Amino acid sequence: MRTQSTFSVLFWIYSKRAKENQTAIYARISINGRKLNISLKRKVDIDLWDPKKQKLMGKSPYAKELNQFLEQERSTLFQCYQDLRMEGAVISAETIKSRYFGDREHLFSLEDIFEYHNNNMFSKLKQNTTRLYITSQNYIRGFVKKVYGRKDLYLKELDYSFVVKFENYLRAVKPRHYRKNLQHNAVMKHIQRLRKMVTLAYHLDWIEKDPFIKFKPHLERRERGFLTPEELERIESVKLEIPRLKKVRDLFIFSCYTGISFGDLILLTPQNLVIGIDKKFWIITRREKNGNQVKVPLLAKAMNFLEEYKHNEECRIKNGLLPTITNQKANSYLKEIAAKCGIKKNLTFHLARHTFATTVALSNGVPIETVSKILGHKKLSTTQIYAKVIERKVGEDMELLQQKLNKPKEGDDMNSSRNKN
Repeated sequence: MRTQSTFSVLFWIYSKRAKENQTAIYARISINGRKLNISLKRKVDIDLWDPKKQKLMGKSPYAKELNQFLEQERSTLFQCYQDLRMEGAVISAETIKSRYFGDREHLFSLEDIFEYHNNNMFSKLKQNTTRLYITSQNYIRGFVKKVYGRKDLYLKELDYSFVVKFENYLRAVKPRHYRKNLQHNAVMKHIQRLRKMVTLAYHLDWIEKDPFIKFKPHLERRERGFLTPEELERIESVKLEIPRLKKVRDLFIFSCYTGISFGDLILLTPQNLVIGIDKKFWIITRREKNGNQVKVPLLAKAMNFLEEYKHNEECRIKNGLLPTITNQKANSYLKEIAAKCGIKKNLTFHLARHTFATTVALSNGVPIETVSKILGHKKLSTTQIYAKVIERKVGEDMELLQQKLNKPKEGDDMNSSRNKN
C-alpha cells in the first residue's frame, strides 16, 4: 500500500536581511513535516509584500510579472513532486529540490547568454563595440518587458515570431539622443548582435534550434557623405577665436588629409611618426577597429598641424601627437563650425575620413588600391563605395569639358570677323 505524503509550497521573504528595502524571496517546501527553503533568486520591496497572500500587492506591470513567476514556480515544484510519486522514487524535500534544480540545468535564458557573452567576449572586442552590445541588450530587455510582460525569457521560447516582433519594436524606438526613429540599418545592426549572441548559445548547446534560420537581415547601401573642395577650403580658412573650436577644426582637417579615423587619431603618439621609405614623414599605426596596419605618407597640410602642436603642453603631458577630445564633444563643436562656414551638411568627424577618400585622394587620381591601403580597409570592396561617389565627379568634369569645347577659340572669332568683312 502506497503511503500518502503531504506536500505544500509557501513563499516568504527574509525581512531582517533587507538592504535598501529589498530582500530575497524563498520557496519553503514542506513534505511530511520536513521543511526546506529554496532561494528563487528574485528580490522584492518589503513594503509591497503581502505575507498572507504570498505575493506582491498592487497591479503594476512588475507586480503582475513577479506574481506570475511565483505561480509558475509553485506549479513547477508541484510537478516535481508528482513526477517523483509516479516514478515510485523516494519523496523528500531534498529530492524535490534536486529535481527542481535538475530540471533547470539546461533551461538557459536571455540574461544567461548576455552574462556569458559579456564575460567571455568583451575582452576580445573594442570598447565602442562592447558599448553597442550593451545598448542592444537593453533594447531586448525593454522589448521583453513591453511585449511579454516579463523580465526575462528562456532561450527555448525564442522563435521566428520573436525576431519579427523585435524588429517591429525597434522600428518604433526613438532614442533619447536622436530625434527620429531608429533607421533601417540601425535596426538591422541590433538584430545582428542579438543573432550573434543566440548563435553563441546554439554552439554552446543551450538551445536546440536557431530562431534566426528563416530571418534574412539586410543592410541598405548608403552613399558616403563628403565635403567638396570649396567646403573643405571654407573650414580651413575660417577664423576661429574660440580655442575649443580651433582645436576640433585642426583635428578634423588633419583627418581630411590623412584619412585617419577619430578613434585612431586620438591615440597617436610620437612613436607613430616615422621616416618612410621616401625619406619623408609617415604615420604608421594600427586601426583600433580591425587591427589592420595603416601607413600614411604625410601631406604638407597634415605635417603643418604636427609642427604646430609639437610643443603643445597638453600633447606633451599625454605623450600625444595631437590634442585629444571626446568624439561626442568633437561632433558637437563641428556643428558650430559648420554654421560659421555656412555648410548645411551634417558635419561629423567621420565625414573627414570620407572627404579624404573622395575629395582629396580619388578625385585627384590616387589609385583606389592605394586609398584602400591608407584607410586600412580589409576588403577593396569597402573602398569601392567611395569610388561610386566619384562617378558624380566624372560627370561634373565631363560637363565642364563640354562647356570648354562649346566655347569658340580666339582664332575662330578672328576668322569669323574677317569673313564678315
